[in-house]
Amino acid sequence: MSDLYISWSDYHHKIEQLAVKIYQSGWQFNQIVCLARGGLRVGDILSRIYDLPLAILATSSYNGAGKQDRGSLIVSHHLTMTTESLGDRILLVDDLVDSGVTLQKTIPWLQEHQEFNIAEIRTAVIWYKKCSLIKPDYYVDYLPDNPWIHQPFEDYELMNPEALAQKLTVKN
Repeated sequence: MSDLYISWSDYHHKIEQLAVKIYQSGWQFNQIVCLARGGLRVGDILSRIYDLPLAILATSSYNGAGKQDRGSLIVSHHLTMTTESLGDRILLVDDLVDSGVTLQKTIPWLQEHQEFNIAEIRTAVIWYKKCSLIKPDYYVDYLPDNPWIHQPFEDYELMNPEALAQKLTVKN
């Protein structure tokens, strides 16, 4: 298993490819729900491209140095949104599907909340790993070797405000 390194340019291009795949499917949805933190950037960009409201469900399962240790999944008790109600055709977005546990648990979480009145949920990610328990409806890259993906924002996992201030002071 080798590591996969992604630049900001590649990252944004992959989100654009995902947007086009969803568009070309012809499926009409009226709400995007992103899984934070990994799906925040993807959800934000898709929300802007499709001009649809974005709702956020916070989840967390990685911890440790560099956030590379998978622990138990924590799902928020609330969905954050700016609309009065959630749409009935949901595009559930994350950056990747690794084990598949996050999607496997958040889909029922959304469906169990009867006040949402959801008719259909489809899933979209940039990267779909072979080791996943669930196959997303839309994805850009299938990764049969299950690499660790080094995303461009990972540097911030090891940074604190003091280190950032020192880095920027040196550059100025």
